[in-house]
Order: sequence, then structure tokens, then C-alpha cells
Amino acid sequence: MEIAGKVVVVTGAGGDGSGRAIARRFAHDGASVVITDINEAGARETVHQIENAGGRAVFHPADVRIEAQVRELLDFATSTFGGLSVLVNNASGPFHPDAPLDHWLETMQTDLLGTMYGVRTAIDFMRRSGGGAIVNISSISALWHGRAHPAPAYDAAKAAVLRLTTTLGWLGEKENIRVNCLAPGWIASGQVRAYWEPLTPAERHQRGAPSRLLELEQVAGAVVRLATDESLHGRVLVWWSEDQPGLIPWADPGYRELL
Repeated sequence: MEIAGKVVVVTGAGGDGSGRAIARRFAHDGASVVITDINEAGARETVHQIENAGGRAVFHPADVRIEAQVRELLDFATSTFGGLSVLVNNASGPFHPDAPLDHWLETMQTDLLGTMYGVRTAIDFMRRSGGGAIVNISSISALWHGRAHPAPAYDAAKAAVLRLTTTLGWLGEKENIRVNCLAPGWIASGQVRAYWEPLTPAERHQRGAPSRLLELEQVAGAVVRLATDESLHGRVLVWWSEDQPGLIPWADPGYRELL
């Protein structure tokens, strides 16, 4: 799929992290981009940055936790630009490391239900136009068995997003709607940098932090790959922060060795 001239919707694109970088990359490559985020000021800043760089973008408010608003968002993209080519389900709930057993509902509604609403609604719109691509954002947290993580609801949601993606692989061949997923490691957003940069190498090792972070442009490039490579559907691209990205083999059973 060529990006130039396509219509792309990116959720959660109002912060200083992956969403904004993904939206900017698609706009740079010639797409018309619809930006949404519950942080309206941040979303409008993303639009401003894209327009200043010569790209095309608009903001439309939507809370992905509300199914009707997700449908309105995609309807807006279609009526404004004439179609829907790509949906990137990037929105994620606030991180609460100091309250690991609280905020579960908020996290699941945003990270899991928001993604499910986006996928299901986008399928309806893409069926009308003969196909499209959906990219979901999971996390290495969904794969890291035995890791003590301060946000168990986040891990559970991201594991569900990963499995949702793989079970919809059949849509690629049957209806030309390709659903893929990126499971990244630690990403160099402002919040992550603020935590990671003061740590010594020893402290990073002790806390399970990587020796380097994924740059925002790398994440954006990986999402574009999943959206444009027409050979990929129902696939998961894993990118541990210290390694190169790689696809989980199709039909991989998960844990090949059991103790």
C-alpha cells in the first residue's frame, strides 16, 4: 500500500510520545491524517506541527472508551477525506505505578475496549471501500512471562490486544482488511525518558530497564511498515528496545519449552 493520498486515523496522538510521531510520519509520507485524543490541546498541537511541516491533518474529538464516539470519529474521517485507509489504535490510559491494584477499569476500557471498538468499527468502514489496514499497539509486557509489573491491568489489556490481532488474520485474505500489531519495548517518550535517563546502568539492570530506548521515529516507522506491507495480516512485530524488530512466527504456540 502506498501512503500518499490515503486517509489515516491515529488515536492517542495528543501527547509527546508515539501517537504524535506516528501521525507526523504518515503525514510526511503524504497521507491525510485525522488526529484524536482526550487531550484536545495536545492533539491540536500535533495538527499544528503537521501543518507547519506542509502536511495535512485535522483534529476530531473522541474518547475511545465510548463506542459511539469511535464510530463518529471514523465517520468524520470518511466524510471529510472520502474514505478510511488506515486506523492506528494507539490510545492508552494513564500509568499509575503507585497503585497497581487500582484504575483497572479505566485501563481496560482505554487499552482493550477502545482498541476493540476501533477494530470492529473500522472493519465496517473498510468493507465499503474494498479494504484497508489496522495497526494495534500492544507491548512487550504482553509477552514477558514472570515479570513483576506495577500495572497488571495494562499487561492484561496488551496481551488481549495481541491475541485479538492474531485471531483476525483471516480478514487479510478474505476481505483485504489487514490487522497487525506492534509490541514495542521502552519508548523514548517524555515520561519514560524522565524515569530512565537518571538511572545508572546498574540501576537499569536491577529494575529491568533496557540499556537504550526505542526512538519515536523508529516506532513510527514500524507502524508504517505494518500498515503498508500487504503480505502481513494477523502478525505481531516485536521490538525489544535493545534488539532489532522481528515478527512472531505464524502459528507459534507461545512457550516452546516447559519446565
